[in-house]
Amino acid sequence: MSSPVAEVAVEITGLKKSFGPLDVLKGIDVTVARGEVVCIIGPSGSGKSTLLRCVNLLEEPTDGKIVVNGVELTDPDCDIDAARTRIGMVFQGFNLFSHLSVLNNLTVAQRKVLKRGEKEAQSIALRNLERVGLAEKVNAMPAQLSGGQQQRVAIARALSMDPSVMLFDEPTSALDPELVGDVLGVMRALADEGMTMLVVTHEMQFAREVADRVLFMDGGYVVEEGPAAQVIGDPQHERTQSFLARVLDPTHQGPSA
Repeated sequence: MSSPVAEVAVEITGLKKSFGPLDVLKGIDVTVARGEVVCIIGPSGSGKSTLLRCVNLLEEPTDGKIVVNGVELTDPDCDIDAARTRIGMVFQGFNLFSHLSVLNNLTVAQRKVLKRGEKEAQSIALRNLERVGLAEKVNAMPAQLSGGQQQRVAIARALSMDPSVMLFDEPTSALDPELVGDVLGVMRALADEGMTMLVVTHEMQFAREVADRVLFMDGGYVVEEGPAAQVIGDPQHERTQSFLARVLDPTHQGPSA
């Protein structure tokens, strides 16, 4: 008996993105199954973050088709605001409202966008702060938190909108090294819970251990993709090999990118 086909959460077809004369994405085809964790790696400027930002139309594609949760976001008639409510995004910067408490950071979008009542919004916020290990910071202001704590609040805020897909754009790149582990721990727990995740990251150990699949991007293309153990542990493409040699061994003196 054939195995059931996994439900598709994200489908990207022929995606291109140009900024003036600069072609950043040159034809990307990616399908992400529901519950799958896909890590996107590659050198700076390869188009990783642009790809992620196109998935919820923070950047408008030049060409191609993007379908999330069965809704074509690239359809001119698509209600983008409604579609975005099911897509959580966590950025390099924490983007918390500095004048609002942690609790209010988590409830404002719930109340204004999802039209939840104050009591329900607060209950959901508290539950998600518990998930990221920060229940005791409910009344703190962002300036009173470390960078790692602010990023975990940002994750809790995204989760409070009940997303079916989570996008992470280098979520640990702005953190001091000793704070990275707590954020990655929250992301591991989300993966274990079955959250569909697209993660742009330079944390190779995290990608190797958590990702179901790894995409290596370079020059606006997906150069290599496959299981994490294969792409990171035994890359087949020369460009992937040279990138990982430098990332995994900073003393490596291979050819420059």
